[in-house]
Amino acid sequence: MSSPDIVGILENTKELDRLRKDQEEVLVEINKMHKKLQASPEIVEKPGDISLAKLKNLYIQAKELSENEVTVSNILLTQLDLLLPYGPTGQQRRKLGGNDQKRKRMKVDSDVIRLSPSMRNQIEAYASLKGEQVAARVTAESADKDEWFVVKVIHFDRETKEVEVLDEEPGDDEEGSGQRTYKLPMSCILPFPKRNDPSNTQEFPPGKHVLAVYPGTTALYKATVVSTPRKRKSDEYLLEFDDDEEDGALPQRTVPFHKVVALPEGHRQ
Repeated sequence: MSSPDIVGILENTKELDRLRKDQEEVLVEINKMHKKLQASPEIVEKPGDISLAKLKNLYIQAKELSENEVTVSNILLTQLDLLLPYGPTGQQRRKLGGNDQKRKRMKVDSDVIRLSPSMRNQIEAYASLKGEQVAARVTAESADKDEWFVVKVIHFDRETKEVEVLDEEPGDDEEGSGQRTYKLPMSCILPFPKRNDPSNTQEFPPGKHVLAVYPGTTALYKATVVSTPRKRKSDEYLLEFDDDEEDGALPQRTVPFHKVVALPEGHRQ
């Protein structure tokens, strides 16, 4: 083992340590933001508040640091592999293979451990959605407008954080006539409120912008709350949908509470 090899390994080890410390600092800030929003969720409604934008940037930093850690770890593994003797015995090979599988499991577990408690809870929540209907944005980031549809969750991949969904009723403009599946990031999925648990469901106040399933369709559109289920003493909202004008006015339509979700930040319609 030459001196330059040792120096390279030590430098990458220091870089790995720095990345992990940076991740810890970012996660501390994320937890602070979570506590702030949990204590005063109404703060995001105030003009000029940037809490959600700041939280998004923190998650982007955490993601980039995590990806950099994986890159440096792979470089270190390659450096060490090049310095290890070739040709292990059959018993050694079996042992190394088992350790390799263990490392893979540890890698997946450590990815979850590094996440904040709130994100871990969110991952568990998405993993439990299999077989349920959710709202999904199926359009690309570069699209002119966002299109949201009711789909059924088929599978959630904990490692890639992707949700596989089935569009059971594709529209007339879809290519072909069969059902379509999509693999989407968690950010493109919005779980619906539990139909059988209205008391524990967040109620959106009058004037609030929401995303709701338009009556008689499987598509979701931006709407404004006119009246709440609690006020109407029912399980339905009274909503006015954007661009739903009839005879110069917006008709008020009823939508079940379990088909109404928060309007995503930056929604394009």
